[in-house]
Amino acid sequence: MSTKINQLRIFLLDLPRHSKLIISLFVDSLLCILTVWLSFYLRLGVLVNLQSSIIIPSFFSIIFALPVFYFSGLYRTIFRYSGWPAMLTVSKSIIIYGFLFSIFITLISFRDVPRTIGIIQPLLLFFTVGGSRALIRYWIGNLYRIRIKKSNLPKAAIYGAGNAGRELILALENNDQFVVSCFLDDDKNKQGRVLAGKKIYSPKTLEYLVKKKNISSLLLALPKLNSSERIKIIKKLSRFNLSIRTLPNLVEIAKGNISSTNLMELEIDELLGRAKVDPDKVLLQKNIKNKVVMVTGAGGSIGSQLCREILLIKPKKLLLLDSNEYSLYKILSELNSLNKHESIQIIPLLCSIQDKKNIKVIFDSWLPNTVYHTAAYKHVPIVEHNLAEGLKNNVFGTLIVAKASLETKVKNFVFISTDKAVRPTNVMGASKRLGELCLQALFANQEVKETKFSMVRFGNVLDSSGSVIPKFRKQIQERMPITLTHPEIRRYFMTIEEAAELVIQAGAMSNGGDVFLLDMGESVRIYDLAVKMIQFSGLKLKDKNNLNGDIEIKITGLRPGEKLFEELLIEDNALPTKHPKIFKAQDDFVPWDQLANEIDFLEKLIYKNDVKNIISILTKLVIGYTPSKEIVDWIFNENIRKTTNEN
Repeated sequence: MSTKINQLRIFLLDLPRHSKLIISLFVDSLLCILTVWLSFYLRLGVLVNLQSSIIIPSFFSIIFALPVFYFSGLYRTIFRYSGWPAMLTVSKSIIIYGFLFSIFITLISFRDVPRTIGIIQPLLLFFTVGGSRALIRYWIGNLYRIRIKKSNLPKAAIYGAGNAGRELILALENNDQFVVSCFLDDDKNKQGRVLAGKKIYSPKTLEYLVKKKNISSLLLALPKLNSSERIKIIKKLSRFNLSIRTLPNLVEIAKGNISSTNLMELEIDELLGRAKVDPDKVLLQKNIKNKVVMVTGAGGSIGSQLCREILLIKPKKLLLLDSNEYSLYKILSELNSLNKHESIQIIPLLCSIQDKKNIKVIFDSWLPNTVYHTAAYKHVPIVEHNLAEGLKNNVFGTLIVAKASLETKVKNFVFISTDKAVRPTNVMGASKRLGELCLQALFANQEVKETKFSMVRFGNVLDSSGSVIPKFRKQIQERMPITLTHPEIRRYFMTIEEAAELVIQAGAMSNGGDVFLLDMGESVRIYDLAVKMIQFSGLKLKDKNNLNGDIEIKITGLRPGEKLFEELLIEDNALPTKHPKIFKAQDDFVPWDQLANEIDFLEKLIYKNDVKNIISILTKLVIGYTPSKEIVDWIFNENIRKTTNEN
């Protein structure tokens, strides 16, 4: 019944304007007759039959009312006005009508028509006409308001006229973000048909639809397509200035999680055109399943993702080590919610990797089988300005954890390195390369190779803390200029999920002392990435060629220690492994008996904050390290300033 009533509402609302006017005139004519008849009853106290005494005043009531209502604008505001605006229009119309009708009835004496009818009937007509408008407003007006509101919303097309597309359009029926105009689908058998009241077009007609239907958003309802097929489609759409969003995965759809709030922005790997390779399950499980696993820096970007991946592989125990209390609490809460029935023991350990005594106690207490060492200071400008502390954490903290691993006979130790370790121009990169050298030397120094040390070197992780991606996204959302250090700066990118999976698989292939490289694909010009992000947000770049654009890109200048491009290899001699995305470097290293003395000397310099000699040692130990000419360490420069002022 409710469906039929709703269909009637839609039918009435969809009628042409002249049809609505005819219906309104007819209804008001009936109300004129009804109110004349009621006014006779109120005046005489008896129900009068429809005879000449009623017909004549009814006729003149219609003659006066309809023109007055028409010219007062009452028929232009049936659905549009509500509350006081509607009542004012009705009041104005009835006052004019009442004056004319009462004067007419009073001046011209009709047989059997009391003169008081000229006063009573307009009052009744006021309430019945006003009531009829209020009823229409209540019954149809809400539907009208929704249509008016939707007509001003951005227009969207759904790419994919399958089950997911059909469910999506139903879920978006009452959303307030956009209105769906049509479907697109590559299936020729579907093209030209209608789904959920919307026509299905070929994607080849998109340029026409953008102009004709003013399409500004595209919603991808293609959950079954693999990443490479999705990337092909996205590349075809890249020439259109459309905001592109996508559905969640099939699991979320199966749970019924389809709504406007579930629509996500395009994954950055799709913008970059990077296809994912399925992981090797044997390699994933080798060092984790039913083992005690430790992750240092567990609350960080890559550390927390490693924890998520490790939990899915079902270790015996998972040790979360981090010096940041909030980060540790956050990842622990998330993992506990994923750890159904508390089947895996998750142990949060609040500790700095520089705390030698506490690290030893932790390793002696739990005797981990596998350690993923991600804890590090990684933000280039921060480390450059705090040189000694960066080295203490990234080099000597790593040595503390590595030596504890040797003492407790940890089977596998995986060190998370960076592409900035190759021919570094900053202290962060140099500290990471020195960490690699220490681990290579420690492995070679073992008489019995019980602990396999391996290093995994890769570039930027998408959406990690400090990454340009979340910064750009926030700037776009706030319609702020995108800030970029240099127009030609290039970086390698990888999703955090793929990086974590590849780190685990690389560590599982280690024979000890290996430096693994993750295939990052082609390096990306950050300026081009920023332009793509603006474009796929449905906005336009503001530059000298388009002064009316939405968002401009501001160049701020390279920061201390920042390179225009990064590399993954010191020597061009990488070897393939059995995984297509993992390679092995063949980098030279210094034996531990030679390196140990230099490391001890470096430690003494660090505690003195002797920055000049620290840089000299780093230049000696790390091949290719070319420090900035200007020292920007805060403590060093402040002491220089004080000394200068005293003299």
